[in-house]
Amino acid sequence: MNGAKTRIQDLSDESTKPAGWDWSSSPYLESLNDLSIYELHVLEFSTADTSVPAAYQGTYMAFTNPRTIGMNHLAHLAQAGLKAVHIMPSFHIGSVNEDKTTWQSPGDLSQYPPDGTPQQTAVTAVQNTDNYNFGYDPVHYFTPNGGFAHNPDSRVMEYREMIMGLHNIGLRVVQDVVFNHTYASGENMFSVLDKIVPNYYYRLNATGQIDRASCCSDTASEHRMFEKLMIDNLFQNAIQYKIDGFRFDDMSLHFVYNMKHIQQALQQLTPEKNGVDGSKIYLYLYGEGFQNPETAALGVNATQENLYGTGVGAFNDRIYNGIRGSYFYDSGQQVQGFATGLFTDPSIYTTITDAQSPSVQAAYLNLDADWIRIALAGGLRDFTFADSAGATVPASQVLFGTQPAGYTASPLESVNYCSVHDGQTLFGAIQLRSAIPGTTSSGGDSITMRTRRQVLAMSLIALGQGVPFFFGGDDLLRSKDMDNNSYNSGDWFNKVNWTYQGDLPGETVFAQESNNWGIGLPLANVNQSNWSIMQPLLANPALTPSPANISSAAEAFQMLLRIRNSSGLFHMATLQEVQNNLHFLNTGTTQVPGLIVMKLDAGRQDYGPYSHIVVLFNANLNTINFQSDDLKDIGLQLHPLELQSSDPATRASRVDGRAGTATVEALTTAVFVSKR
Repeated sequence: MNGAKTRIQDLSDESTKPAGWDWSSSPYLESLNDLSIYELHVLEFSTADTSVPAAYQGTYMAFTNPRTIGMNHLAHLAQAGLKAVHIMPSFHIGSVNEDKTTWQSPGDLSQYPPDGTPQQTAVTAVQNTDNYNFGYDPVHYFTPNGGFAHNPDSRVMEYREMIMGLHNIGLRVVQDVVFNHTYASGENMFSVLDKIVPNYYYRLNATGQIDRASCCSDTASEHRMFEKLMIDNLFQNAIQYKIDGFRFDDMSLHFVYNMKHIQQALQQLTPEKNGVDGSKIYLYLYGEGFQNPETAALGVNATQENLYGTGVGAFNDRIYNGIRGSYFYDSGQQVQGFATGLFTDPSIYTTITDAQSPSVQAAYLNLDADWIRIALAGGLRDFTFADSAGATVPASQVLFGTQPAGYTASPLESVNYCSVHDGQTLFGAIQLRSAIPGTTSSGGDSITMRTRRQVLAMSLIALGQGVPFFFGGDDLLRSKDMDNNSYNSGDWFNKVNWTYQGDLPGETVFAQESNNWGIGLPLANVNQSNWSIMQPLLANPALTPSPANISSAAEAFQMLLRIRNSSGLFHMATLQEVQNNLHFLNTGTTQVPGLIVMKLDAGRQDYGPYSHIVVLFNANLNTINFQSDDLKDIGLQLHPLELQSSDPATRASRVDGRAGTATVEALTTAVFVSKR
């Protein structure tokens, strides 16, 4: 327990294997380009799921029964087209005591007001002695976290049961690996590497101290034996636990050659020798490729731009900022973006900041739209298109701050996302940034409008080239009450409620208790400076989503997954394909602000049933009638899945082929297709 002593375990022993383990396999994936990912935390997944036996809540075992509410929801996502789940850190960590008898709880906090402070006070009081942390605190890379096991002595068996449970419902499993730092170093009780060879495994600065660019003691992947440790660990996880891919935390603290060596090693795995086909693992490794001066000074580190041509994916923060609102032109929590109302529905915050001029807002919105267009095209560095100034340019010439907006050689190198475990959930960002009811000339955004904004944002991720990445629960309007860094905010703020009321195909109907909105002001140590913004939002009952709001978002998300999987045009493999087959309309200086129009053409290639697809993303508060000769006489009709939508605004989308006019309702994504 807690790594006080080392246990030597024979991973081939039958006592460590669930029934059928040796013959089980990952769900079929025709192409890496078909992948889509949904991020989950083991504890969050089931800690609030009352359909899971109490002893199994928050453990690996919660993934073993396909009839529980949470697993039922994941199964329906898989049926709709989701391909993989990303499991947040699940190795042995130092921040949570594995001895469950020591865990403390904040108690029942449901009696406090939605904008109250008692909740965060109670959570703060036990935050270092409860059962929760994000888990980016590695102690021992080679063993599953005992805190997630029902019986820590059986952690290997239980971990395998989790993987097998997810595979059995059609979902591949990506593992979050954190090689860039460890929880402790030196002679600390949680130190492992320094006790093997002191000072070797860590990156030392000029004064001989361990660098801490990550947060903790940074490891030195430039040293050969640490790179070998990484490769050995990934080998073990791929072979012994049948993991299908790996997400690297703070990947830019490693080097491009590390990632290449890992790729080369894993691709050598064979079914005959290792029981695993390395060519079929999604190794397309991916991670956080953001700028880092520590490693940049030492060599070619694994950043977005430096990974060009490697096939390694990096999170695309260009589309993230474009959808939500960019820190490049405003550092405030309430800055608006394409999906949150910039220019098209400006909030009071927007109109009293430097962006108050409509012309300035429009310019920022057009830049957001360019970032989004480039990401919709897979973030390709050399993709050429007409930008918001009307110039035909490669994506590398559009700037994201001082960096190029396009940085990839193939769509696989762009992991498109608008929400992740870090920062506010998508719902939290929309609550913060949208126009508040009664404060603007437009009347402000109702909860129904905010729900539509959520679906609009998710559609920009689902229908683009590259790899769509979603934060678990975003399809149910998941909230953490706007907590900006909930890594240690306990179950109370991080739990997920998978139940909702709806009428999805084959879906069991459950009554939604809460999407976790209105459960108190988030923790003071991270969020108190923004409490004055958050408090009136939490106190406003009109901003609480109803079961119908949550159900509509859930239905729309599954529809988007099905649309993505209805045509290979949504996941092309190369720059040449994308350049030939993807075009943006409504660009240049005369574009309709807040409207992105993407046209996909199959040409003479076989991408499925549709020869033409036109997608209109309308972030405006009004119906848009968009005319283009490119829409004339090509037989466009509303996608059959959208014709079946329960949303009247989606079903109202239409095309006049003779005039070349597409009509799209407010805050709606319309997909038109043609079989000609």
